[in-house]
Amino acid sequence: MSLVSLSRRVTFSSGHRYWRADLSAEENRALYGEWASPFNHGHNYVLWVTARGVVDPENGMVVNIKWIDDVLQEKVVQTFNQKSINDEIPWFFDKSSSLENLLAYFRHELQNLPGNVELSQLKLEETETLYAEWHTENNMTTLTRIYELAASHRLHVPELSGEENVRLFGKCNRENGHGHNYVLEVTVTGAINAETGMMVDIGALDEAVERLVVDRYDHHNLDMDIPELAGKNTTSEVVAQAIFDLLQGNIPGDLVRVRLFETARNMFEVTA
Repeated sequence: MSLVSLSRRVTFSSGHRYWRADLSAEENRALYGEWASPFNHGHNYVLWVTARGVVDPENGMVVNIKWIDDVLQEKVVQTFNQKSINDEIPWFFDKSSSLENLLAYFRHELQNLPGNVELSQLKLEETETLYAEWHTENNMTTLTRIYELAASHRLHVPELSGEENVRLFGKCNRENGHGHNYVLEVTVTGAINAETGMMVDIGALDEAVERLVVDRYDHHNLDMDIPELAGKNTTSEVVAQAIFDLLQGNIPGDLVRVRLFETARNMFEVTA
């Protein structure tokens, strides 16, 4: 019997801080970098909870989604909404309120979902440019950072005739090229640091991705300005693979995935 998944989205607003009272200001800043502060800051979190199971032939459902929602309202919304995570959620009294630790908490609290379903995936969005995921298949937690860049290119294969290029690429083959506002997602994993609760230093990840890709690609012509793309037909498949190759082994953490959104409707993914 096939398994069917359903996902439910909930939101909550919470404050938190990266600061340990047992450390000096200098030690906190060395540990948490630019995010170190004794004062709270807040986020409008978005949590996606995915459960899977077999469809009940009597009612056509995997599980009554109202049952799932009741659990999420109790375990997530009522517990976290309008709360200071560090001060009001006991589990975090001695733990960092990082995305990675929040996912671990929700994973623990949501294991016993109602009905004959199992928790299969969690996705927690902290900001528009940062989210974390957990997948039951490999028991892996990942962190994803999102970047933007604008670049131009032309789709063209010199070995083909003009007519063949137009037939293959249409408007994208126009001689003077065209541009995109690309959105780049970089997903990493790694061991969670017991002190910070984080897998990677986000500041160091940003620095590496911006240096290796964003600063080099942004407002450039991909065909003419980027050495690793020279002589290649700069489809988004090719560009995404080039970015993956640039980042692999050269950023904090282990690279899991690169996603390149060419438009709001086109996304290309390269995985390890």
